[in-house]
Amino acid sequence: MLKKMLSILCCSALLLSGCAQASKQEDGKNERATISVTTLNGNQESVELEVPYDPQRIAILDMAVLDMLDNWGLGNRVVGMPKSSKIDYLLAYNDNADIADLGTLKEVDMEALMASEPDIIFIGGRLSAQYDALSKIAPVVYTAVDNSKGLIQSVKDNAQMIASIFGKEALALEQTEAFDARIDVLKKAAAGKSAIIGMVTSSNFNTLGNGSRCSLIGNEIGFTNLADDVDTTHGNESSFELLVDKNPDYIFVLDRDSAINAEGAKLAQEVMNNELVQQTAAYQNDHIVYLTPTVWYLAEGGISALDTMLKDLEAGLLAQ
Repeated sequence: MLKKMLSILCCSALLLSGCAQASKQEDGKNERATISVTTLNGNQESVELEVPYDPQRIAILDMAVLDMLDNWGLGNRVVGMPKSSKIDYLLAYNDNADIADLGTLKEVDMEALMASEPDIIFIGGRLSAQYDALSKIAPVVYTAVDNSKGLIQSVKDNAQMIASIFGKEALALEQTEAFDARIDVLKKAAAGKSAIIGMVTSSNFNTLGNGSRCSLIGNEIGFTNLADDVDTTHGNESSFELLVDKNPDYIFVLDRDSAINAEGAKLAQEVMNNELVQQTAAYQNDHIVYLTPTVWYLAEGGISALDTMLKDLEAGLLAQ
């Protein structure tokens, strides 16, 4: 009888073990502890990095990644972010007292970051110089927009890589695949048209080339950028006489001061409302397009951000 009871118990244990194993296999997220992804290191070189699979505690130091996690319903895992950066559709994270303030997109509060005990850290280009220091706290995933392949493809590739860490690849693909058709429509509207793209900062108008911010407009939408000799992130300080001289069909304006809440700064619309700008065909044809500042300056590379960017261009090109 005792042997029979032991035999039954052993069989039951094996059965439970088998059920547990089956459950573990059905729940794909539990099958692995880590995953290898291709990301950037501090020298902006592609590297293979081993990171936790489906991490539960996430430190965000790049708003484009916060945008993605928000789209995938993973925002409740964010334990820290730079709360000085404020984007309308992500303000719930800034206001959440349970999320630590990690400083700014350029300067991390290392003590607050360590105290938040992240499983993984996401950064953008502003923090590339601190990559090694941050890596001592947790694995660092660093993504950027690659202008050589364009913003759209960069968003798709970065989204797939980040989504793979959480098993959200199908959702990421679904959310990004509609962008191509919208780009095609905008390209047709921009065909044969010229533009000057600029950023207003400290009441100055800085021209931006196709290797700078807002590269989407020249590279993928296809405007002939009349100032495409600039490769700096914040452009080259220009003059309004240049706008008169080049006389573009369109002028695209990014208000950096509004994006960073610069105290006492003039709005871009005020800066651009002058006699010289009024002489341009762009002004006279109502072809000055003001880009959503926080999105284009702080969240370029996000999924909702890209949707907003395309809406800005659609409103400027297709609604006329």
